[in-house]
Amino acid sequence: MKLSNTKGAAGLAARALAALALLGSAGTALAVQSRYNLAPPVTQIAREIHALHWMMLIICTLIFVAVFGVMFYSIWKHRKSAGAKPADFHESTRVEIAWTVVPFIIVIVMALPATKTLVAQKDTTNADITIKATGYQWKWGYDYLKGEGEGISFLSALSTPRDQIDGSNDAARTANQTYLMEVDNELVVPVDKKIRIITTANDVIHAWGVPALGVKQDAIPGFVRDTWFRADKVGVYRGHCYELCGRDHAFMPIVVRVLSQADYSKWAAAKQKEMVALKDDPNKVWSEAELLARGGPVYAANCQACHQANGQGVKGAFPGLQGSQVVASKADQIAILLNGKNAMPAWRQLSDVELAAVATYTKNSWGNKFGAVMPADIAAARR
Repeated sequence: MKLSNTKGAAGLAARALAALALLGSAGTALAVQSRYNLAPPVTQIAREIHALHWMMLIICTLIFVAVFGVMFYSIWKHRKSAGAKPADFHESTRVEIAWTVVPFIIVIVMALPATKTLVAQKDTTNADITIKATGYQWKWGYDYLKGEGEGISFLSALSTPRDQIDGSNDAARTANQTYLMEVDNELVVPVDKKIRIITTANDVIHAWGVPALGVKQDAIPGFVRDTWFRADKVGVYRGHCYELCGRDHAFMPIVVRVLSQADYSKWAAAKQKEMVALKDDPNKVWSEAELLARGGPVYAANCQACHQANGQGVKGAFPGLQGSQVVASKADQIAILLNGKNAMPAWRQLSDVELAAVATYTKNSWGNKFGAVMPADIAAARR
């Protein structure tokens, strides 16, 4: 074999691998609905990820077949029982050139499109809407920072009923098509708009990701990261926290609802009015009865996953609240709500009224009679 032949072989390999790249792109569209494939893509980045996945899978499969095919053929062809004699040679310039040039071409063919997609994933400039996603143990907080809907803020938590999770309602769990993948407040965005997601966390490392959108970004306490997507199809797309973040990591889903521009504008306007209506009057004097009524839903949405609806807690992980000395002490209870303790996260993202309400609710439920906590007490403790 001459060097010119080696170059010719390298060129042929390059053309073959380029053809494989195109085949990978075509295979993406053909196999996208398969249960064994990645989630159906609804963004350009997600489609590029699919194409890369198939291209590299095909290349690696062909390399595997070629290498092991040659190896097993050589073992069989040159076996001792067939009378094969070992060759007597040392080194080969042509072989050295071939196994250097061909792998180099393969790496370049794989690296170029991957780098192009990776760079595009990091280009968060010129976003139409910017949303901050904050990871909490174990829910997501969303704040619309820029663009239509600016000022909207809410928490998004798992909405699957606890009786399905603990196994006391197996029939409902079997019938639930979105078991452990449903939330009380979905992230809502418009179609065909560039959405920038800024990620951070309140306690431990989380990760915000939705496979169909082609996004996954770590949310790290004390750091700000970002990613983006532009969905080109109206629908509901589901993801999850992709970083092991503690006891209820499995119960931290992400649901993104993509609406038409007109529907999104209606939703944003209604949500902003709703937030104004729900905003607490800082000058209002709350009665204990009002705080109790407000505290029940706050407890159900944020606390009962760990402390249970009956206040009995989870043995070995979260203490019961019935008769608890912490609940009996106003100062200790407020300190834990604001700062967290052990596995319990801080709840500073809740308003003074919400924290006062849930504190009052736990002080007066399950036989407890420990009085009330006022919003002014929470506000003073925050300082």
